[in-house]
Amino acid sequence: METNLPPAPLTLEGASVLHQMFRLKWPAWRALPAADRGKLLGDASAAADRMEGAGTAIFSMLGHKGDLMLVHFRADFDALADAERCISRLELSDFLEQTTSYVSVVELGLYDSTVKLYASLAERGIAPHSNEWNAAVEETLARQRNAMRPRLYPEMPAHKYICFYPMDRRRGEQKNWYQLPMAERQRQMQEHGEVGRRYAGTVKQIITGSIGFDDWEWGVDLFADDPLVFKRLIYEMRFDEVSAVYALFGPFYIGRRIKPAELESILAI
Repeated sequence: METNLPPAPLTLEGASVLHQMFRLKWPAWRALPAADRGKLLGDASAAADRMEGAGTAIFSMLGHKGDLMLVHFRADFDALADAERCISRLELSDFLEQTTSYVSVVELGLYDSTVKLYASLAERGIAPHSNEWNAAVEETLARQRNAMRPRLYPEMPAHKYICFYPMDRRRGEQKNWYQLPMAERQRQMQEHGEVGRRYAGTVKQIITGSIGFDDWEWGVDLFADDPLVFKRLIYEMRFDEVSAVYALFGPFYIGRRIKPAELESILAI
């Protein structure tokens, strides 16, 4: 029966998210008179302060991948575009090289609800994608969307550190996540989630979907006050079947949260 049902689980989408990684053009920055640097930093700090209230956070990056990471949470892509333009209009942007970026939306997978709903509809003889089927799906999504709204539109966590990385469910080779029966994917994801729940209270995890938006399928943001938690959590999850067999991890970006007023000290010569 399951082979006749839609293979994709239902999902809820919420806030639009943009990650921007920048490298400061240090030679040109050093050559700028101190008074000019001060003015540019003052203007940038004031703009960042305004944007922080709208859902933007600044992180000082560790390692060679950049100097600054900006993370924007917004209601939709139009608002993300406005945030991007706000940054590009700053005079400071003339001294910033964007090394990479990532576009995604907050996503909640509904494996459990999908399996139960599809089974119920099949038992009642309702054909997939029929008007009655679609109405039942929309009713379920609306109910879940209302219940999950705080998770779909989260506030920017206030933790000191961030770990961001994109990832895929590996395809090809001898394993293909997308060819597994939904019930098996549900089982593996439930096991995967149990590990994350053990870290509740020490790490805040926000999963975003990027299929059709960027080069990977999902983005993962982890927020914590102790960066060692990132290593422990991700290492333990690597032993889950869904990660050990199917997960392909992209580059990792680590940053320390800074307030807009700290930009001057971070970019000081």
